[in-house]
Amino acid sequence: MDEGDDAVFYAPPRFVTHIDDDAIAAVGELYEELGIAGDVLDLMSSWVSHFRTPPRDLRVLGMNKAELEANRAATERIVHDLNADPWIPLPDQSVDDAVCCVSVDYLTRPVDVFRDVARVLRPDGRFVCTFSNRLFPTKAIRGWLYASDDDQCHIVTEYFRQSRGFGPATVSRRTTADHRGDPLFAVWATRDAHETPPE
Repeated sequence: MDEGDDAVFYAPPRFVTHIDDDAIAAVGELYEELGIAGDVLDLMSSWVSHFRTPPRDLRVLGMNKAELEANRAATERIVHDLNADPWIPLPDQSVDDAVCCVSVDYLTRPVDVFRDVARVLRPDGRFVCTFSNRLFPTKAIRGWLYASDDDQCHIVTEYFRQSRGFGPATVSRRTTADHRGDPLFAVWATRDAHETPPE
């Protein structure tokens, strides 16, 4: 709804968490379960990354410099707007895994971004997207706002498929169906070592 400059919208630092404690714990549990622990890229990041134990090297990419500087787990900070330019300013095959927590719904060129994530991932690296139903409604893409939980999982699965750089995606609800707080969903896939993402 708000087609204004994202840099203006995200200029004020927001030192808050965008999901509740149970959902945050579910993110950390998933990262630990998948063994996301080496050289990791956290896309559309903020002042906190939800790892139980920080990875060996954590590169955080986001819109707000103050938030990224406050991220104590980060070893490298990259201020970059993926909606303005979906190219990630990192070399090919430079990270082991990538994550994106509660932000995939804001991407306006998602397939281009997913394709470039595949470029920076080493072969067999994973890209893990987690999301909930809390968001900035004026900045989320319109299709996301009208989608059910299942539809949103399908949307992210399609991003992986259309990027042509990943194997089949895994979809998982990480909080129980009767959970009263923020639900947490995850979709992830492994970089296809035999595919070169198209330019």
